[in-house]
Amino acid sequence: MRVLVTGSAGFIGFHLCRRLLAEGHEVVGVDNLVAYYDVALKHARLAQLAGPGFTNHVQDVADMAGLRAVMQAGRPEVVVHLAAQAGVRYALEHPDVYVSANMVGSFNLLELCREMPVRHLLMASTSSVYGANMAVPFLETHATDTPLNIYSASKRSAELMGHCYAHLWNQPITAFRFFTVYGPWGRPDMALFKFTAAALKGETIDVYNHGHMARDFTFIDDLVEAITRLIPLAPERGKPVGAGDSLSPVAPFRVVNIGNGAPVGLLDFITEIERAVGRPIARNDMDLQAGEVLRTWADAALLEALTGYRPATPVSQGVPQFVAWFRAHYGL
Repeated sequence: MRVLVTGSAGFIGFHLCRRLLAEGHEVVGVDNLVAYYDVALKHARLAQLAGPGFTNHVQDVADMAGLRAVMQAGRPEVVVHLAAQAGVRYALEHPDVYVSANMVGSFNLLELCREMPVRHLLMASTSSVYGANMAVPFLETHATDTPLNIYSASKRSAELMGHCYAHLWNQPITAFRFFTVYGPWGRPDMALFKFTAAALKGETIDVYNHGHMARDFTFIDDLVEAITRLIPLAPERGKPVGAGDSLSPVAPFRVVNIGNGAPVGLLDFITEIERAVGRPIARNDMDLQAGEVLRTWADAALLEALTGYRPATPVSQGVPQFVAWFRAHYGL
């Protein structure tokens, strides 16, 4: 197939593009190479993808005219929309960026898929949409009307727009909710990257809420496997897979959790990093930061019902793989 992947130079987009290319698909990448973090890392990822079957466009999804030109030239059969402004803490100071990248950018892509329909539009969302919901594990059918930060609000808004377009234009759409993805080639703004860099340099790390938080850490290879299996499974109106399906009653639209279903305490996660780097990490205990959730926990039953697969890589395996990549990439 010809697959358009937005966010192709990003952490998840890079891994997905690499997998699709390995399977023989033609991949059209879109990324604006924004300097939210080290652009050199993004260029290094793109260098890994260069070759037959891959075309990349330096393009902002918030620019409708430019994105339309890419869609018209590429005419993809499937679109995987991963481009977004990520990060909870950055949103405290730059909320406007999230509206532009996550809401306007998603709207533009939805409009273009209305003009040029595709077999399946898959949109990245986040576990953050569950917000203040206290019921765990998180089910796709749980309420998501209590976001705690503009990042989660912007991603939930994209989901809601997607449902409207699926209903009005019969465009099959799957929104998948990620749960703290980590692994080689990861993002420098995420805890694993920052903690590993600090450990190897003998620096102190900031630990929010004194470490009393838990995340459903999901290894990148597991995430990519799940997305790849979802690509051919375009939702069909009136054809749920079971009682727990989030399939809309009025549209070919569903949301799917992609997570391990096994929350890990932040302090336990730090311990795994210490084991992998072979030294202790000095800690600076901090209070809980505004907009943070205390725990994420995925129920992955729907993913398994749809694909026969659920993520299962423990942090004891995933963290050492990241540390090994980090040492090799940065020569530490």
